[in-house]
Amino acid sequence: MKKSFLSLILILTSFSLSADEGMWMLHLLKRQKYPEMKRMGLKLEDYDIYNPDGASIKDAVVQFGGGCTGEVVSSRGLVLTNHHCGYGQIQNHSTLEHNYLENGFWAMTTAEELPNPGLTVTFIDKVEEVTDYVKKCLQRDKSLDKEGVLFLSPAYLNNIAVERVGAGFLRENPGTDVEIKPFFDGNQYFLFIKKIYSDVRLVGAPPSSIGKFGADTDNWMWPRHTGDFSLFRIYADKNGNPTAYSPDNVPLKPKRWLTVSTRGANENDFVMILGFPGTTHKFYTSWEVSERRDIDNAVRINMRRVRQETLLNEMLADPRVNIQYASKYTGSTNAYKSAIGSNWAIDKRNFVMEKKRQQERLAGWARKKNKTQYLAALDTIQRIVQQRGDLRFRDRMLNEGIVRGIEFANVPVRNADSLIRALQNKNEKQIGELTSLFVSDYRSFANKNYNTSVDRKVAKAMIAEYVRLVPREKQPAIFSDLHTVFAGDVNSFVDNIFENSVFGNEANLERFLSSPSAEALIQDPMFAFARSVKEEEISLRDQQDAFTRSYLIARRSYLKGVLEMDGSAAYAPDANLTLRLAYGQVKGYAPRDAVCYRPQTTLEGVMEKEDPRNWEFVVPEKLKKLYNNRDYGSYALSGGKMPVAFIASTHTTGGNSGSPVMNARGELIGINFDRNWEGVGGDIQYLPDYQRSIAVDIRYVLFIIDKFAGATHLIEEMDIR
Repeated sequence: MKKSFLSLILILTSFSLSADEGMWMLHLLKRQKYPEMKRMGLKLEDYDIYNPDGASIKDAVVQFGGGCTGEVVSSRGLVLTNHHCGYGQIQNHSTLEHNYLENGFWAMTTAEELPNPGLTVTFIDKVEEVTDYVKKCLQRDKSLDKEGVLFLSPAYLNNIAVERVGAGFLRENPGTDVEIKPFFDGNQYFLFIKKIYSDVRLVGAPPSSIGKFGADTDNWMWPRHTGDFSLFRIYADKNGNPTAYSPDNVPLKPKRWLTVSTRGANENDFVMILGFPGTTHKFYTSWEVSERRDIDNAVRINMRRVRQETLLNEMLADPRVNIQYASKYTGSTNAYKSAIGSNWAIDKRNFVMEKKRQQERLAGWARKKNKTQYLAALDTIQRIVQQRGDLRFRDRMLNEGIVRGIEFANVPVRNADSLIRALQNKNEKQIGELTSLFVSDYRSFANKNYNTSVDRKVAKAMIAEYVRLVPREKQPAIFSDLHTVFAGDVNSFVDNIFENSVFGNEANLERFLSSPSAEALIQDPMFAFARSVKEEEISLRDQQDAFTRSYLIARRSYLKGVLEMDGSAAYAPDANLTLRLAYGQVKGYAPRDAVCYRPQTTLEGVMEKEDPRNWEFVVPEKLKKLYNNRDYGSYALSGGKMPVAFIASTHTTGGNSGSPVMNARGELIGINFDRNWEGVGGDIQYLPDYQRSIAVDIRYVLFIIDKFAGATHLIEEMDIR
């Protein structure tokens, strides 16, 4: 007993773990964090949150698409998520005649709800620890493990997941999928049984002037005044099973949906968030922190700044371009500002030194226990991070500057190569078939959200910055033409590509189709550029892969040492897009001297920020009228003001967008949509004094649906208290 007590004290005192820190596995709550949650105010039992044998709150939370979260809020499959999570779907349904981005969209009947091909929502039915099972499989299949990294292979883990449950189980349960995920860098494994629905229809979205209010200026900032929400509905077959879109499908009757509370939350009240956080790096070493700051973040900040500036100029000049590039611009800006916040936190809180202290603590323990393998793991990580530095910089520059930054760098060349061979062989049948595929490739590339003029201008800016920073001898081979044929003139280099490529414009394509030739494709400058960039991408990847096996094995050993030293119960594993719970309090913060932020914003702040000359801060006339008349219905605060957003000390990251924020009774009080930029560094080290999740207040959501949109049928559909 004495030894256990001393061990507990060691864990509690040797690590700076905040009560609010961590993204916790639901099925482990009872033995890890549930007692602390109860002390902080939770009114539920652990099985109310996660119950493998019955309905619980987890059954009302879905993974929305591939990178957001949503929550079911009615018995007819109505799902709330963020406006920015549904942005792509809203954009796809928008035209100049029906601009749902600008004007909003509200389906007044189910018949008006809009299908979204490719969009899915995923429920987690059950979670099971399978660490011993995976270890046995790895031992059994070690002859297949040529690189020694099967322990992290998604393909391998998913194959043995199917083996675990049996193919018959999947046949008998339509729409069910299984997945095994590694945790703590392959020291633990969990099996997830999932139900995936693919008929998901757009129900409602406010105009961007509400759902995106503040746009890039306010992104990652507090105070915030954004109504960042949208509504979708899950459809199923008549038996409630997932199925492809059909007019005959019916709204899903879910196992559980959330009750909505209009009582709000006061400062210091307990709150919790469920969602699918994407990636964190709690167990970075000091060398990896420096690498993230000086290479990954630094490159992203610089290259995306160049792209953003060019895109924004074009978007502001042309409404059509704004529709085409709104989603692309938003996604790019999000990561850009995140990198800025990450570097601020790394330096402000001296994460390098913090991680160094953790390493030294492990090293001291390992020496005392004669666990030399953990010392070797640290040495290996340090050596590899140093050795791969130049390769990583070039890889990040190519990725941010060219592959992600320039659309035509990804022009499809596969069918072009096949068509070349068919033309050379004069195989008329193949020429006909491949020409059709070639045209289809063009239509896919030059789709409604692509603008040749914009891509050309962006390419000139990105290539100019790329060649300024990457040594000439380390650039893709195609860049030798830039330096020789075009004497370093980036503008002429890019213009030549667009003016002479088959994919450069519609006229060029038609000219080629009228008289197709292998020579025209072989000499095509856009294809040549794309091939060269891909070759450089593969080369850099292969060179970095030389370090991968040793690095991953060292990381696994390092984490094994940490868990052996402190016990796995002390930690939440890093986020990896699996369902997690975070908890904390509604709480303000003080980021700088003499600056103190309160945790609640109101509609007063929207009106204070209004600027009709700035597209980011335009306020709809109807919203102004409601404000002037104080026509808030039953959604106002006790003092008469209309709540808009609030912040909490919950530990969240990307993927938590759209996550339900719930009170101590498990009732929905807000929808998480962002973090403050001072807390972005929480992906590496939680910042209790700075890190805050930003949520739109559910009362503002209901107010917009009810009083602004007049979609009272949606209000009536929810269970509201």
